[in-house]
Amino acid sequence: MGAGHAHKLYRHGHSPVHALPPHCKIAAVFCFVLIVVSTPREAVWAFGLYALLIAAVAGVARIPAGFLLKRLLIEVPFVAFAVLMPFVAEGPRVQVGWLSLSVSGLWGAWNILAKGTLGVAASVLLASTTELRELLLGLQRLRMPPLLVQIASFMIRYGDVITDEMRRMRIARLSRGFEARGVRHWGVLAKSAGALFIRSYERGERVHLAMVSRGYTGTMPVLSDAAAGRAQWTRAALLPLSALAVCLLGWTL
Repeated sequence: MGAGHAHKLYRHGHSPVHALPPHCKIAAVFCFVLIVVSTPREAVWAFGLYALLIAAVAGVARIPAGFLLKRLLIEVPFVAFAVLMPFVAEGPRVQVGWLSLSVSGLWGAWNILAKGTLGVAASVLLASTTELRELLLGLQRLRMPPLLVQIASFMIRYGDVITDEMRRMRIARLSRGFEARGVRHWGVLAKSAGALFIRSYERGERVHLAMVSRGYTGTMPVLSDAAAGRAQWTRAALLPLSALAVCLLGWTL
């Protein structure tokens, strides 16, 4: 985790949100998501307030709405699943135009869409204001098992390496006039996948040998162990504490 590694979700900035220690932001987002999930689905107004809280944090972080909304497209498969629920769920039904929809299915779809969207938005906001290296250091600071942190670090870093290798292999095929147009071309694609697997495996072995030769014994050195101050924890706690107040109102009203 010593080298910097920018990811596509990160947006460089110098806002107060960017300046917060990564472990504070991770803890705040985790608590916020737990609170959102704990909110009764019938409290529709509460989810609107949660969205306003996310929008306020995005404004403080100077993250454009378009940047955030574009990256919310990752939840499209869940949206498709939620749209089907009113049609397939059992129980009392309500007539909406010429459609007969399940009441429990409508509530279930709303529950998934509202809570899922808010959770994804909070995660995207975290990734937009925290570099990948800082995220890993934050997890390390929060005492996540070191082996899991290492696995996540290697997976993210060498995922990009493998993606670049796939791109180069694709360019090589195109330069030789190959274009997959049917089943008869699957053999070439299968051979390419096999070659990619072998190259990735060999690259992993070389990286491991290089790490061992430099003194790797199963643990990564802690490069940053700066503790967060009370003021930083207080600023990070504003989001989950505000959400907690909304959640409590949602259960009592």
